[in-house]
Amino acid sequence: MPDKSSVPPSIPRPQVLTARALTAIERFSHIEAVSGVVLLLAAMVALIWANSPIAGSYEHFWNTQLTLGLGDFTISCSLHFLVNDGLMAVFFLVVGAEIRQEIHNGALANLKLATLPLGAALGGVLVPAIIYMLFNHGTEGSAGWAVPTATDIAFAVGVLALLGKSIPGGIRVLLLALAIIDDIVAILIIAVFYTSTLDYLGLIVAVSGLALVLAFQRMGISKAYAYVLPGAVVWFGLLKTGVHPTLAGVILGLMTPTNSKPTTERPLDTIGRTLHELVERLSHSGSNPQAVVEPLKQLRHAEQEILAPVQRVQAGLHSWVAFGVMPLFALANAGVSLVGNRLDDAVSLSVFVGVILALVLGKPLGIILASIALVKLKICELPEGVTWTGVGLVGLLAGIGFTMSIFIASLAFPDPTLLSAAKLSVLAASAIAAIIGLIWGKTNF
Repeated sequence: MPDKSSVPPSIPRPQVLTARALTAIERFSHIEAVSGVVLLLAAMVALIWANSPIAGSYEHFWNTQLTLGLGDFTISCSLHFLVNDGLMAVFFLVVGAEIRQEIHNGALANLKLATLPLGAALGGVLVPAIIYMLFNHGTEGSAGWAVPTATDIAFAVGVLALLGKSIPGGIRVLLLALAIIDDIVAILIIAVFYTSTLDYLGLIVAVSGLALVLAFQRMGISKAYAYVLPGAVVWFGLLKTGVHPTLAGVILGLMTPTNSKPTTERPLDTIGRTLHELVERLSHSGSNPQAVVEPLKQLRHAEQEILAPVQRVQAGLHSWVAFGVMPLFALANAGVSLVGNRLDDAVSLSVFVGVILALVLGKPLGIILASIALVKLKICELPEGVTWTGVGLVGLLAGIGFTMSIFIASLAFPDPTLLSAAKLSVLAASAIAAIIGLIWGKTNF
């Protein structure tokens, strides 16, 4: 007869069903195509909302003012500002961390690995910009030359994932590396070309925040919440400086350490020793919870230190960004009125046509021509398993601008009419590029 105390208690059925549902949701959230689908659904909801009988509520909702006050001190901002300038800083933090990781031991770790995606990305920036300017040079629309230069990583990789396992892994790596370099270029463009006059007091505040981050790192502080305050100081400093505050996320991401802090014992050794100690204490102390507090604390700390801080940032924030920040951004920015869009206006039409041709035609053309030039000049070679058909697929999917393109458009066009035309063209071009990319992938792989 087995001891009744050794028989595990029966688990209530609602608990079992809940555990299964949460496991399924977690597994589902790690499928790359899903984040792209969620992003697309958010954009569709925004479009339907902005063209529905309650269209007026769209602008009214996102312009709703939020006020936080303490005594006589108050801060007020709109929901739109909160998403575009606040939450998007978290998106840029993840982008910065991804760039840092790739530079450390990824596709950008050395010049040989980085040459092809670097050259292809630059071709994919220059050719779209040139095509756009052919339509908009000398007009108000010229301010949007950078709109078609960006690639949406989540959307592009999500569409690639829809093509299944027939796509060689080298194509995914090339697309990721190219999109990351695209992001670096877009960030530099925002910092250089879409920044107002610098306020040096704000620069002092931002530098103070960065100094605090470095001091915390030097002190070995690894808890993420400890960096919220210095991160907010950097964000506020850049806002006051005139640089777009979301760049604070990029800077903090690039500053994130790629190695865990030095310790007297390796995290894996600590876990092994602490588990043994935990079993010993549990067997001798019975139900006394105080006896196991310290080993459990050491275990949690060692578990955290197994991953480098830059990896913890990506792992901890990826789902929040993919399923929270980016869909919210799409919902707040993709609501373009199709009825009120005055494409009969010459400048708006030029912006519309210029962006579509630049993304759908200019992106693949620039990427393919740059890649051919680099390979023919024997500067680099195509990655293993990647053919020119694969480079063509990368070029087509890179034409999906979406998040970053809409973001740049919001900086480039203060005129609502031109901004609407630019947003509409980005949505149309991204949809066309995705469809052509899917057809190309299904046909050739």
